[in-house]
Amino acid sequence: MSSNRTRPSRAVYRRRRLVLLGGVVVVVAALVWLFVAQPWAGASDGDGDAGTGASTEAPVVDGAGDADAATAPEGEAPADADADADADADADSGETEPTGPAACVAADIFVEAVTDKVTYAAGELPQLSIQLTNRGADCTLNVGTAQQKFTVTSGGDTWWRSTDCQSEPSDMVVLIEAGSTVKSGAPVVWDRTRSTPSSCDNPSRPSAAGGGASYHVAVEIGGIPSQSTQQILLYG
Repeated sequence: MSSNRTRPSRAVYRRRRLVLLGGVVVVVAALVWLFVAQPWAGASDGDGDAGTGASTEAPVVDGAGDADAATAPEGEAPADADADADADADADSGETEPTGPAACVAADIFVEAVTDKVTYAAGELPQLSIQLTNRGADCTLNVGTAQQKFTVTSGGDTWWRSTDCQSEPSDMVVLIEAGSTVKSGAPVVWDRTRSTPSSCDNPSRPSAAGGGASYHVAVEIGGIPSQSTQQILLYG
């Protein structure tokens, strides 16, 4: 029986060594991956918690108001919350800013025509004024010349209107206190002639008769007329 056995060639030995070396490399790579990756970190433990790792997500803030509340010092309310609370308190109290006295109404204002005299001699010109009595609460009224209108009549004949030839009318709103009586300052003068809007520059306008002739003065202010007239007598 022959004992001769064929020995593997050197090429076979090299291939076997390469296969063994490749297996070692694979095992080492697997161990390195397990150490670096740590696939268990953050894995679910079955009740919804993300293990022991801390979350890196920022908290969600809903609206500017919540953001203020989140950043305000402990025990202190945000400034916006204080402002809102004050506004709500004012609304609940029903308080409003005072608006001041209202405009006068005709029912509360008693208007009278006032003259400097009752009887006028030749050459004397009647001076006409307005007197107001407030029978209501404090109120405001426009007493400017733009709101004044004097009328002089004799019987059914209208002789003169202060608005026929009025120049540069103006407005002036004043406060008339409750229960007070006030009188206009500078009077309006009647030149004892007949007026019309078309005869303002006519120096030959008809003159009112004298000899004791009777005339009546009425006035209106701010749309409120006098309730009676003031009688005057002209002589000369």
